[in-house]
Amino acid sequence: MAGIRWGHWLRCSAGVAVLLAGSGVAVSASAADKADEGSGLGPLYQRFDLTLQAGVREEAVGPLYFHERIGEAYGWGIPPFVSWTRDLGTESSELDILYPLLTYDRFGPESRWQFFQLFGFSGGMSMDESDKRRLSLFPFYFQQRSANPTNRYTALVPFYGTFKNRFFRDEVQFLMLPLYVQSRKREVYTDNYVYPFFHLRHGGGVKGWQFWPLMGSETKSITQRTNTWGDEVQFPGHRKFFFAWPFYFNEHLGIGTTNQQHSFGLAPLFTAEHSPLRDSVAFPWPLGVRLTHDREKQYREWSAPWPLITFARGPGKTANRVWPLFSRAKTPQIETAFYLWPLYKTSDVHAAPYERDLTKVLFYLYSGLHERNTDTGEHLTRHLLWPLFAYRNDFQGRQRFQALALLEPFLPTSKSIDRNYSPIYALWRDERNPKEGTSSQSLLWNLYRHQTTPKLRKGSILFGLFQYQTGVDGKKVRVFFIPLGKKPSTHVPVGS
Repeated sequence: MAGIRWGHWLRCSAGVAVLLAGSGVAVSASAADKADEGSGLGPLYQRFDLTLQAGVREEAVGPLYFHERIGEAYGWGIPPFVSWTRDLGTESSELDILYPLLTYDRFGPESRWQFFQLFGFSGGMSMDESDKRRLSLFPFYFQQRSANPTNRYTALVPFYGTFKNRFFRDEVQFLMLPLYVQSRKREVYTDNYVYPFFHLRHGGGVKGWQFWPLMGSETKSITQRTNTWGDEVQFPGHRKFFFAWPFYFNEHLGIGTTNQQHSFGLAPLFTAEHSPLRDSVAFPWPLGVRLTHDREKQYREWSAPWPLITFARGPGKTANRVWPLFSRAKTPQIETAFYLWPLYKTSDVHAAPYERDLTKVLFYLYSGLHERNTDTGEHLTRHLLWPLFAYRNDFQGRQRFQALALLEPFLPTSKSIDRNYSPIYALWRDERNPKEGTSSQSLLWNLYRHQTTPKLRKGSILFGLFQYQTGVDGKKVRVFFIPLGKKPSTHVPVGS
């Protein structure tokens, strides 16, 4: 609630500050406009219907302030400094201050503050329905508070502390890091002394030790565990040993299964892997000749030197790669290719009903994405050419073209970029909603704007100093907000 009240105060203060700039303009002319005609006060204020969604947007002083409402959601912002959105339907809110410097996100009871992805605190409900409040001052201080004692922890790095359900471990305790660290993952405990050089491991059928990189040994017996459905499930065992890592290792994995795997190596002379489903040998290791026979996926692969030059043949995989000149690899569901890496690269997925084609040129210079649902026929298309334009056509058929696009190629799905930065440098926007029969075009922050709906066609030039409209009520023209009369019309315009 505190975040919501703060966001409301920011919006009110910012809105008053911006709109006061237009206090000398006669508001009465704008108020006389009907809702479906939109309104404007020259470059100081613009109000218009949204095209891609049913809603209304207001802008003041060009791109420097906006407020919009879409159904049960509304938002406002002063790009690029601050923006706030709230959706009553999903009970969610977002606040960005100099994104990504400071962000606030809330979804239902879950909330999170974050400062430049380093410091943050959050709150919400855990699986046992107890409230959790988390504070992170990365990398020095971490805490979590909850009514459930098992969800509480405090960590002051590097002196003393505990983590729970973080860093891919169920629990981590440390004292004078890195002198002592104990971590737990399910029933397996690892006690590290002068991490990562020496550790002892026990629990869950596991016994092991290592004095890295000199020597280490670990064994695990075949164990039984009850899954979430109450069934007993068998987990395989293993034996591992290394000496002078990575020069010698010997491992037996999958003990107790039908696919027990034996891997061993004497680097840099060779490494070898054998199992009923796969054989692989490499010499010298790692940049040498590598031969692989995968009986499960049905292919043979030859590399020399690996991974720069590789060829594979078989029903499960076909590949030809000479890096960085070219590569083409294909499996039953995935096909990838590149030419003069990283000049041109493609990646296609065909896993019915989902299909995806992705093309990239020089990483982020250009990217093209096409996703399809072969069952419904719906598709999504996105083209990004830095810094010239961004185009997308979503699964609902809604289209949006923008020039320029300075940040969209790097974060193509970021709503925060759309709210906080796109309004500043978007010189031209073209939006179309074929299902609703609506479209709009805007040049230089509505210096010129044109909009079409099934019932009318309207436009404005010089931020609305000249306006025209054609619809069922006839033709209307305004010059400096003064109506010049209207002419009856006998037809309804359609299209754009």
